[in-house]
Amino acid sequence: MKYEAIIFDLDGTLTDTLGDLANSVNFAMREFGFPERTIEEVKSLVGNGVRRLIYSSVPENTDEKTAEECLSVFKEYYKNNSLVETKPYDGIILMLENLKKQGIKTAVVTNKMQEAAVDIVRIFFGNLIDITLGQIDGVSQKPQPDGIYHVLERLGVSKEKSVYVGDSEVDCVTAKNAGIPCIGVTWGFRDKSVLVENGADFIADTPEEVINYCK
Repeated sequence: MKYEAIIFDLDGTLTDTLGDLANSVNFAMREFGFPERTIEEVKSLVGNGVRRLIYSSVPENTDEKTAEECLSVFKEYYKNNSLVETKPYDGIILMLENLKKQGIKTAVVTNKMQEAAVDIVRIFFGNLIDITLGQIDGVSQKPQPDGIYHVLERLGVSKEKSVYVGDSEVDCVTAKNAGIPCIGVTWGFRDKSVLVENGADFIADTPEEVINYCK
């Protein structure tokens, strides 16, 4: 392998979380009497953290106090309902097992809430992921590169020996900001054209292609 560490996004890259995210968004919308959002609308809004997701989902001109209350309702509901429909994409576990056998270190850097990210990774992937980093105090969210630097330091791997894997424009920009290559995956929440336009170094249509690129 030409890389010693592979860092992954979570939503839309390792796991299909869209159903649970949409259900949680719409639970919060209903609580405040707001119009519900379609799956496609939620899909287009995922990637920049839950605050941006909710602020973009509430009606335009919603006051900040109400938006924050709506965010709190979303967080509480999602905390208890993040594993109802969520599942790994086909081929992901086999890919991670392959990387583990080859001694490649792995991590997740996501804008997801830390507790939810840790639960999802633990339940579906166990020890196949070495470090999971979601939203935590003191580490800026993507597209800032802080999360990548944080996990690389913990892994003991230089950025020259690492690559980032994600499904969105946020992931492409994050990798660029960190100075590492980005593998854009097409099975997630964005079209291939978005990945190309945002400078993905390689486009993978299957998890197996991720492994082949990293050899």
